[in-house]
Amino acid sequence: MKRVHLTLALAALLTTTPVLAEDGTLTVWADATRQPAVEAFIAAHPEIKVNLVVDDGSSGASGTFQTKISLADQAGEGWPDVVFSTQNNDAAWASKETNGVQPFAQVLNEGFLDAEFLKGFTPGALDPVTVDGKVYGLRNDLAPVLFWYNKTLLAEFGYDAPTTWEDYQALGDKLAAEHPGYFLGAIGDSFEGPYVYYWSGEAPIFQVEGETFKSDTAHPNSKKVSDLIDHMVANKTLTLDSLFGASFVANASKLVAIPGAAWYAGALFQNPGNVNAKAGDWVAAPPLTWKDGAKVTGNVGGGVWYASSHTANPEGVKTFLKFIVSDTKIAGTGGLPAYQSAADAWLDGQAKSGFFAGDFKGAISTAAASVWSGWGYPNFSPETAWAKVITPGLAAGKTMTELSADWQQEMKNEAQVVGYTVE
Repeated sequence: MKRVHLTLALAALLTTTPVLAEDGTLTVWADATRQPAVEAFIAAHPEIKVNLVVDDGSSGASGTFQTKISLADQAGEGWPDVVFSTQNNDAAWASKETNGVQPFAQVLNEGFLDAEFLKGFTPGALDPVTVDGKVYGLRNDLAPVLFWYNKTLLAEFGYDAPTTWEDYQALGDKLAAEHPGYFLGAIGDSFEGPYVYYWSGEAPIFQVEGETFKSDTAHPNSKKVSDLIDHMVANKTLTLDSLFGASFVANASKLVAIPGAAWYAGALFQNPGNVNAKAGDWVAAPPLTWKDGAKVTGNVGGGVWYASSHTANPEGVKTFLKFIVSDTKIAGTGGLPAYQSAADAWLDGQAKSGFFAGDFKGAISTAAASVWSGWGYPNFSPETAWAKVITPGLAAGKTMTELSADWQQEMKNEAQVVGYTVE
């Protein structure tokens, strides 16, 4: 019975999948955040017809992109021309043949796009979507983790802004004792724990070497991150609320500081429905690091545009891709652009606005150049295991120290399911 229900569900999803147009129309799958950028392309290029299909962009590791492409592969039709995904690990599967069907993703650096154009990306931006020297996608934006703090509140309380993870924990102790209710971050979403804390903390819990997946939640760096989270959850300076949930928003005025991605600039601080910060209060500072660690940080998403190898309109796809990642008028749709000229325009605009205090451009640029290379990009996300094991575990009062072994095992189980050798 379950198999019948699954077959019916897949069939229903396939019927909603757009069929590749033969009249030159580009079918584009993108999330709501990228919709204005796609609409800007439509306005700038009226000669190219676009069929925009808005979906979730595979957010939260939903797997929408892979599922729908798998259905199109089975049907032998229904592939889109361009897809946006919030997941940087999609290249791991989109670059491979599946059940005799050619890889979905078009190779972009072997004549499809000009080499000169590709050189315009920020150094390292295309590394997550490069497999065996072949580039399979274009990063939309970079999402390095930096440290955001409210300088007005810190000055009022008489505290210095932390520069290390150890200082961050110590600040939490001071807040808990002297200003209860004020807090320093959140781990209520499935992305914060893995990417903001473990990746930034050089914890080797998500690594790939060839076709081998490795995870070590007992490594000293992993244990330091787990201890940090447990300590700050216990003193209530790290909330289990979602960044975009009603509880977090209701308490946003008591947020003193938070480690987080470059896209927090718009999604949190300049968002009337979230922190809605006052101009001049918040500082974007360089990433926190361990006192004895490397000057590195993590990365939270960023998103990638993929071109279909099945497209009947390659010239239209090329025009779309070049515009969507490099046009300076739409720079910042989702955060710090991955294309350098667009990034420069966005950074200059933010600096001139005066909304953020301190050296906004310097802090973001430092973070973008400091993403730790020890993280992997396999064909699955740590978010699903976090949501399955950690989120309910923490809500039930358990600690990261108690849950980390189960989290590691769940990630290894997922790695085996998709074909990795587990060490």
